[in-house]
Amino acid sequence: MKSSSSILPLLALATSLASAFPRYLSQAFLHPRSASEGRTISNGLPGCPFVKRQAAGVTPPFDAKQQYVSNAGKHAFVPPSGSDRRGPCPGLNAMANHGYLPHNGVGTIEDLISGTAEAFGMGIDIATILAIYGAIFDGDLKSFSIGGPAPSLLGLGGLLGEPRGLSGSHNKYEGDGSPIYGDLYQYGNNLPQVSQFTALYKLGQDNEDSVDLDVLTKFRLQRFEQSIAENPYFFLAPFSGVIVTSAAYTFIYRFMANKSAENPEGRLNGETLKSFYAVTGDYPNFTITPGHERFPGNWYKRNPVDYYTIPYFIEDALAMDIQHLQFLSVGGNTGTTNSFVGVEPADLTNGVFNVANLLEGNNAFCFGTELILQMAPDILSGLFHDITKALGTLTSAVGNATLGLSCPQLTSIDKDLFRQFPGYTKLNSNGMYYN
Repeated sequence: MKSSSSILPLLALATSLASAFPRYLSQAFLHPRSASEGRTISNGLPGCPFVKRQAAGVTPPFDAKQQYVSNAGKHAFVPPSGSDRRGPCPGLNAMANHGYLPHNGVGTIEDLISGTAEAFGMGIDIATILAIYGAIFDGDLKSFSIGGPAPSLLGLGGLLGEPRGLSGSHNKYEGDGSPIYGDLYQYGNNLPQVSQFTALYKLGQDNEDSVDLDVLTKFRLQRFEQSIAENPYFFLAPFSGVIVTSAAYTFIYRFMANKSAENPEGRLNGETLKSFYAVTGDYPNFTITPGHERFPGNWYKRNPVDYYTIPYFIEDALAMDIQHLQFLSVGGNTGTTNSFVGVEPADLTNGVFNVANLLEGNNAFCFGTELILQMAPDILSGLFHDITKALGTLTSAVGNATLGLSCPQLTSIDKDLFRQFPGYTKLNSNGMYYN
């Protein structure tokens, strides 16, 4: 099995998109030269405020008033109706059900940025990446659905057809190897799977009823191996496979864990996990009601001085990747189970990047941004009549993000290397969705 080291292209995209939408990041972290350097955020604290200090026994502060997230009054739970959209992100589903996003599940870039900060303590930089990427690849450049197609976006933005939303963006945004949601081409849909939730829940119970990053790392390895063994079309794309998948696991603990004075970094027990995944019943007899995710009662988000920013995500993702280098692989099964093949970075980039130099200087950052840019025209051409505006936004943003980083210049990639993967050839087909 070959390996690949497509490391953290999400971080690259984050800063590049910031240049196109500077007002969202005017008070936030912009971009690092490396994951270990100091940086500042809006309040003047280090941009990765507690990752290093935790090792010295320093923890974030806890302020109940600032961190309390209401699930009552205007934020009382309201289940989705037949016209509302819910999809493969439990956090976004819960936000829509509690009024932290529009209840219909179709939000603007601004809705996503402000809502994720208010509800979870997500950093503006990460929220901006995810919101703008979603608007480009799953919406009309300004808005997108957190679930399936949204008729309100039909025909806007020079689109070829109705935007498919997050649920219809398989391996463009959501992808294989998800913690709880099934691999699309394994199950024929991307619905949550009780068996996967049960496996994660059990690991948490074995860890004194606590789902932390160690538990999630173990579970991610299980899911990685399960997808290879059971999904003949398993595919890890540079963005959805390596980056979004990393976020899917780290976000579970970093955002769902309930903060308190006793546990300022948060504790995620089984009951809280069940609430965020719309699970009822007792182990092992669980039932999932997709789209009915809830914020638990008496639940507290991240402290404002400890919002989850890009540098924080770098630390978490690298901690997982160092333990299991296969998480950095780009590639997939070739049409049968247990046939995983990785793509060598040197072959993909005509020698500009290789496994060794990806770990030097800013090269991992550069590889991520430039590879996204090289792949974007093919993906966007399946979405827009004219890709000029979408690609132009991405191109100018990537150029701005890599200024001063001494990036090796990547002018082309050998996309033919991906054609051996059925999961890649299906990128321009319509994904499945459930509402």
